[in-house]
Amino acid sequence: MSRGLATVSVATLALFAASYLFASSSVTRGTLLTMLPFAAALAIASLGQTLVVMQGGIDLSVAGGLSLYVVILTKYPAGDNARLWPAIGIAFLAAVVAGTVNGWLVGRMRLNPIVATLGTNALLFGAVLWYTSGIPTTTTARLARMGGGLWLGIPAPVYFAVAATALVAAVVKLTPVGRRFEGVGANEVAARTAGLRVRRQQSSAYLWAQVLYCLAAVMHAGIVNQPTAYEGNNYLLPTVAAVVLGGTSLLGGRGNLVATAVAALFLSQLDQFVLALGVSYATRTLVQAGALAVGVALYSVNWGGLARRVTGRRPTKVAPT
Repeated sequence: MSRGLATVSVATLALFAASYLFASSSVTRGTLLTMLPFAAALAIASLGQTLVVMQGGIDLSVAGGLSLYVVILTKYPAGDNARLWPAIGIAFLAAVVAGTVNGWLVGRMRLNPIVATLGTNALLFGAVLWYTSGIPTTTTARLARMGGGLWLGIPAPVYFAVAATALVAAVVKLTPVGRRFEGVGANEVAARTAGLRVRRQQSSAYLWAQVLYCLAAVMHAGIVNQPTAYEGNNYLLPTVAAVVLGGTSLLGGRGNLVATAVAALFLSQLDQFVLALGVSYATRTLVQAGALAVGVALYSVNWGGLARRVTGRRPTKVAPT
């Protein structure tokens, strides 16, 4: 078990224990059945962000992308279940286009990921407002059953999240393509020297990230009965926080996708815990930002070296024999 997975798993168990002791209403069956679908959607979206971060980038277009896919899934069918599957196909096609644009700008044109994805995000939100005029649309009954249904007493989106996590983790960790992908993220210079196609790997991260955002949008559109045109805004900071809390460095390198999914569960329960305490929405946002800061500090700061500087101790040198 990696350090990130072990850390976030212990933190999640401790959070549920604290929730039971200090805010028991946040761990009732009804509350958990409400929280878990959102945690599943966040986990899927966070998997996409993890792929991008593993390549040393960051995707700020998750908000615009997810918002666009949600409105396509709700507005195009117009309440007709027969039009749902074409809507899903259109949404995934839009995701491929958005991911290709991001990949081309970052992987081929070598633009800064923040600048490139922020520009794409603006274009995506422009498409959302053009398509919807800012007017929300009710989701179809079939999609609502997918997002809000229970399979063996467990919310259906949880199964999709587990399957997506297992599939993505298996591809990244167990296949030659995945090992090349990790190799490029860990050391771009060495990967280029070894003959790997660095730009293609970096571009593919943004493409598959958008595909995963679209899958998360399918879950979200089924959970929320009447989503707005700005649903994706709720995913930008949490996806980054889940990636960091899962132990993936923002500088790139190897990442643990299972740890990212567990971190998404942690953040969702943390939100429920804070909400049960009766604090304001602004405070909940600050708690999410605080969780991100803790994750960065936990995995980025050399705590041993910091402790030695504070105490004035120097590392012990071993005398040569």
